[in-house]
Amino acid sequence: MALLVLDTSVVVGWFDRSDTLYERSREALRRARMDEKILPASAYAESLVLPNRIGPDAVAALDEALQALPVRIEPITAQIARRAAALRAKYPSLALGDALVLACGEVLGAIVLTGDRAWAKVGPRVRVI
Repeated sequence: MALLVLDTSVVVGWFDRSDTLYERSREALRRARMDEKILPASAYAESLVLPNRIGPDAVAALDEALQALPVRIEPITAQIARRAAALRAKYPSLALGDALVLACGEVLGAIVLTGDRAWAKVGPRVRVI
């Protein structure tokens, strides 16, 4: 059983049928059904933006879907924040939210699952769906 940190792109792709990553996200999470899945709190917040625009039922639906996977929401610790800052310093074009997901994966020793091809250059533990 592997430890997977999920990027927002994977969660949104998995939840939103109109997203370009819908099929790939569904397939990736189907293959990872036996793996432990972690969603950094920062990516959880990003994942909730669209459901919040839609309304409380959409927020509840996403939360229920994440619980059913299941996904553990991982707090952003000082260690993760420091690593994210180091990644931002090394890769200036990397957004803070992205750096937090990558740092969470590094700190936990997990594989990071993303739909963002640009992340492949950041580390060997990144898997692009």
